[in-house]
Amino acid sequence: MNDQIDALARIADALDRIAPPPRAAADWLSHRAYVWDGRSARAVGAIEAPALPLLRGIDAQKEVVTQNINRLAAGYAAHDMLLWGARGMGKSALLRSGVAAAQKKDAAAIALVQVSQEALSSLAGLFVELGQSNRRFLVFIDDLGFEDSDGAGPRLLRSWLEGGVEARPRNVRLAVTSNRRAIVARHASEQDDPLNPRDAVDDRLALADRFGLSVGFHNCSQDDFLAIISGYADEFDLTWNASDALEWSRRRGARSGRVAWHYVTELAGRAGKIL
Repeated sequence: MNDQIDALARIADALDRIAPPPRAAADWLSHRAYVWDGRSARAVGAIEAPALPLLRGIDAQKEVVTQNINRLAAGYAAHDMLLWGARGMGKSALLRSGVAAAQKKDAAAIALVQVSQEALSSLAGLFVELGQSNRRFLVFIDDLGFEDSDGAGPRLLRSWLEGGVEARPRNVRLAVTSNRRAIVARHASEQDDPLNPRDAVDDRLALADRFGLSVGFHNCSQDDFLAIISGYADEFDLTWNASDALEWSRRRGARSGRVAWHYVTELAGRAGKIL
């Protein structure tokens, strides 16, 4: 009998050693931003984002998004947001900049929580934690997109946005960026059901329709592209010329805020400056 007890004790000790330690509770009041990995939160000391005036060529989008973030920070009614459209046009940068600007007024009022698409299934646990705090939170999912084979992800997100038992708490709003308006991949035929193909289309669009704000971003014009560069160049005291900037965009086959920033980085490197 004693041998059996000793063996069980050794097994219990071994299990204790290999079992993951309980995660420490996150301090949701002390930091400006967090990264949620599906199990725990990692604090981020500062939000890396350009100042709002440097985000040019998206003035209408900037006004709508920042107003909504300011309402959330103040504790007023605010929308979940879908920012969709052209790559590199400042969707995620605008969200980070908007929260950073709101924190300049009151750092304790709001925090940004970034969640990867791989951690979507853990959002219910995250919402439980955030709902117990007196602070407001913008939960940020960047570059979201679902494949045709993924039926669970869109259904979960629809439920959290509206209509589900486990909807997000009042002090939490979702902000999602996507290159596609419908988030879920669509095809020209939309013939998932030959008897009623419209049902498939409606189901795909239902996810996007549950966001209170759906803000589109489009490829910038040549003038907007040059205005973006001009703003950064003035901010960092860099010398540049339009023909060189346009040649840079032609070599990359695109004009966007991201391409403009890459050009500004090139200018700073040529001048031996740190951005």
